Amino acid sequence: MTWTHPVAPIGDDERMERLARLREALEREGAAGLLLGSTESLRYFTGLVWHASERLCGALVTPDRLVYIVPGFEGSRVESLPHLPGEMALWQEEEAPARLVADLLGPKGRLLLDGALPLSQYHALASVLGPDRLGDGTPVIDALRAVKSHAEIALIRHAMQLTLGVHRTARAHMRPGVRASEMARLIDEEHRRLGSDGGSTFAIVSFGAATALPHGADGDQTLRGDEVILVDTGCQLDGYHSDLTRTYTLDAPNAEVERIWRMEREAQDAVFEAARIGAPCEALDAAARAVLVGHGLGPDYRLPGLAHRAGHGLGLAIHEPPFIVRGNRQPLQAGHVFSVEPMIVVPERFGVRLEDHVYMTAEGPRWFTEPAREPTGV
Repeated sequence: MTWTHPVAPIGDDERMERLARLREALEREGAAGLLLGSTESLRYFTGLVWHASERLCGALVTPDRLVYIVPGFEGSRVESLPHLPGEMALWQEEEAPARLVADLLGPKGRLLLDGALPLSQYHALASVLGPDRLGDGTPVIDALRAVKSHAEIALIRHAMQLTLGVHRTARAHMRPGVRASEMARLIDEEHRRLGSDGGSTFAIVSFGAATALPHGADGDQTLRGDEVILVDTGCQLDGYHSDLTRTYTLDAPNAEVERIWRMEREAQDAVFEAARIGAPCEALDAAARAVLVGHGLGPDYRLPGLAHRAGHGLGLAIHEPPFIVRGNRQPLQAGHVFSVEPMIVVPERFGVRLEDHVYMTAEGPRWFTEPAREPTGV
């Protein structure tokens, strides 16, 4: 696909810097290498995008080598795809890729594993290397991926703006009698028209009581004029996600809906104000809940109130660290990106979720998109 966006995709120079930081982390951990599977982390470090399957296709990163582990019959295909230069080690159908990894790693040293590798591949590696030589690479990978570069933030910002435009188009087409499936199709078409990676990654369109279900209801719905509308959608740009939710009514809402909507905006602002460099992630979740408790909702996860965490990190995965949730004492750093979405659920009646994302700078948080201002708009 021809790149037509005003921001640049991630380049090889940045990926080489990521590999250098990964190797520094491996040295600190005293590990001999890290095995990446067919995951978003493979894309993050090498640029190679590959579908996950029962066959191991990934990369072994050691202090001085980058070796792609590839099924033999897929070698020419992998060669044709964008990826950082490296060696390629092929394995044939009757061979064990775990043995190939062990031979490349050598007889000594600990191998860290991409946490998204299938359990079957872990067992295969454990049978060859022994479980004592295997370690969890998730903390190393997460720490690196959670701090976004200027290029990553620019991609996410542009993807968010594309999706905000799609929200505005969807709002303009909302009318009594429209079906949720019609709106989901329109949202996907608009994302495609604007040049996202393959249209919408998801589109939740809920009306009325279904808006109280955070991830929507099964089946199709038809909008009545007086119902609450919730639309949650996103796309990808060079693999990086957008994710925005708006809740609104076609006409002025009733007093209860407006009260909850204004409360939701107050909770969003409280999370934003609590977001400071060094603040623990759980403090932001607590700030949202304090607003709701002050208005007589909750406490904790009781409903009416906030049924889930107040936010999640975002990047090549739509949900990734840092998670804005009680118990997560991870301190915020410059480069962290996360959602602010302290949804208020009124069971069996309606829900209000307003979701925008922020990125952390040394001076504090910055919105990717400005939060909604009124309960009839986006």
